[in-house]
Amino acid sequence: MAFDVQNEVSDETLLVLYGNGDAAASRALTLRLTPRVLGYASRILNDPAEAEDVAQEAMLRLWRIAPEWRQGEAKVSTWLYRVVANLCTDRLRKRRSVDIDSIAEPEDDAPGAEAQLQAASRAKALEEALQTLPERQRQAVVLRHIEGLGNPEIAEVLEISVEAVESLTARGKRMLTAALSGRREELGYGDG
Repeated sequence: MAFDVQNEVSDETLLVLYGNGDAAASRALTLRLTPRVLGYASRILNDPAEAEDVAQEAMLRLWRIAPEWRQGEAKVSTWLYRVVANLCTDRLRKRRSVDIDSIAEPEDDAPGAEAQLQAASRAKALEEALQTLPERQRQAVVLRHIEGLGNPEIAEVLEISVEAVESLTARGKRMLTAALSGRREELGYGDG
């Protein structure tokens, strides 16, 4: 059976179908969720290779629990974001014990028109600013403003209260604004 990746069937239904042996459900759910968890991991880790490893591990964990999935207890996406958050936290902790000077700087080889360069510059500035935030603030801001999750979902992913999510995102946004405010003209955000 073929499934439309664009929300014809819920994530939970697809997972239950996969747990019952439906390979098409697995493909549909993979195509739907992998880009989202990969993007989240990339923004938290700031390392595409590590983010791919995390996304792959998170999806493998999802497939392993599929036969035992209890419908109605949690949203599949929320469960998956929580797994990704935990895997990213583990990797960030390990990274802190690595000699930072031994890691090569990533090359920026994005050629193209002025608009592409400006977009790349803006994205880089945002990524750099995100990396200055404390880990929990960064996770909350990315989940809310980049991944588009609501505060209740974020609270579930991070295992904190909705009020704590609101506080984390507000402080994170203030810190990002402060970090980027002196770069408005450089990034092409003139006052005109």
